Amino acid sequence: MLLLNDHLLPTAALPLPNRGLAFGDGFFETLVFAEGRLRYAADHLSRMQQAAQALHLELPAALATEQRLTATLTRLATAAGLSEARLRLQVWRAGGGRYTPTTAAAEWLATAEPFVADSSAIQQADFAQHSHALYSPLSFCKGPQAWLYVRAAHERRQRGLDEIILCDAAGHVAEAGAAAIFWIREGALFTPALQTGCVAGVRRAHLLRAARAQGVPCHEGRYLPSDMLAAEAVFTANVAALRPVLRIGQQALPPVLPPLWHALSGWDQQA
Repeated sequence: MLLLNDHLLPTAALPLPNRGLAFGDGFFETLVFAEGRLRYAADHLSRMQQAAQALHLELPAALATEQRLTATLTRLATAAGLSEARLRLQVWRAGGGRYTPTTAAAEWLATAEPFVADSSAIQQADFAQHSHALYSPLSFCKGPQAWLYVRAAHERRQRGLDEIILCDAAGHVAEAGAAAIFWIREGALFTPALQTGCVAGVRRAHLLRAARAQGVPCHEGRYLPSDMLAAEAVFTANVAALRPVLRIGQQALPPVLPPLWHALSGWDQQA
């Protein structure tokens, strides 16, 4: 089952013209429905609102508030018979035209598939050699720069890695291939700033908020790989899971995770 512009359908054909296909004129969200609720709904909505504003789009009514977004996607998960679902919500500008849009109205498609959390450790990661993160007015959201993550995923597979880490053009750590990246050092939490071009991940936002609420020093900035490699623990974070990294390149990270890692995992479960 899927939802196309709030219509529940077994399948659908998307009519042309489609500005999402023609120009990438839109964005997407990946969400998780579990334990009877939409996780991080408020953070997803906040990023959607920012993306819509940046693209001069109007969010459809079925997606425009936290309550409506939750109800809409819960309806899809229920119709699909999934108690735990990975949801993809694609939003694009309606109408045709060339580069100059003819409307601010948006169309949308939501699909669901079974969700199975994987919090296993990442055995081998390394830094990308052929792609780097790019800061732009839209780098905070998903979709407009998806080609970058396709290239990174291709390199990860070609090199036989479990995860790939992107840096910006100046060599600062930015993010993992499909997740935010964090590290812990001397009781503090570190993560790259959005100015490196990383996505403003919803779990990234939640973890920073939860850690700060507990009085943990949190630092967002431009860091070199050597800063991260000096950490007591490195981990990735996205809507699917938190995953510790065991090795980056030729360097093994400390085998025992620090107390802050276990505390963060507990606070995260409160989302």
